[in-house]
Amino acid sequence: MNTVLATPQRTASVPGAAAARPRLRGITAELVFIGRSLRHSLRDGESLLMAIMLPVMLMLMFTWVFGGAIDPSGAYVDYVVPGIILTCAGFGASSTAVYVANDMRTGIIDRFRTMPLRASAVLTGHVVSSVLRNLFATAIVIGVGVLVGFRPQADILEWIALAGLIALYILAITYLFAAIGLAAGSPEGANGYGFILLFLPYLSSAFVPVASMPEWLQPVAAHQPITPIVETIRGLLTDAPLHTEPWWAIGWCLAILLVAVVWGSWLFRRKAARR
Repeated sequence: MNTVLATPQRTASVPGAAAARPRLRGITAELVFIGRSLRHSLRDGESLLMAIMLPVMLMLMFTWVFGGAIDPSGAYVDYVVPGIILTCAGFGASSTAVYVANDMRTGIIDRFRTMPLRASAVLTGHVVSSVLRNLFATAIVIGVGVLVGFRPQADILEWIALAGLIALYILAITYLFAAIGLAAGSPEGANGYGFILLFLPYLSSAFVPVASMPEWLQPVAAHQPITPIVETIRGLLTDAPLHTEPWWAIGWCLAILLVAVVWGSWLFRRKAARR
């Protein structure tokens, strides 16, 4: 007696079966991952709190503890607030490296790659949510500065220019930290590598004038990216002469952003393809 065995159909081998699941169009995936990253930020309240509290504590320390020795007139707060703003952005953006490294280690990127979306949208979600967090933290830092005596002299156009420059800097530094998170082998390593970048404001004109530094250190402080950025922020807030500093500041931000995006995209494709 002849028996006919029925074989189950393999839909996966049918040409075009994978195309039955259309990819998300537009920026739908990016919006989903921005929401995901923002929810994670709210759940990780300690990181957000520390990103705000550390710069505020630095400002209070430099204003009330060291300010009298640096500038006995009491005007040091007007000098130091722009540097604290960049320090705040650095602390807030550094957590992005840890979040990205954690996503790469847990293997959640593999799951996203099986879905009809761009896996790189995960990176975009981390970066955009970090920019929003940092802008919020920056506003709080400026508000605390006003409470301790900071008196900005910017008009409406200067405030708009200031917000644009700060947002551009935060975007550039956040993408750089995201790339560091991809390059690091673990969240702990990402945290350590990113911490090195947090020292850059201390080697600039953020807290003391470049002319007050040792002669061998002055060229380093004068020609690193933070100095023209902080001088532009200081000029916009205090109505000081800007000269060519804004062009250098924008140029440095765009250069950092370009390098970080190219490096991060290459790392993401390389590491995601291995999994």
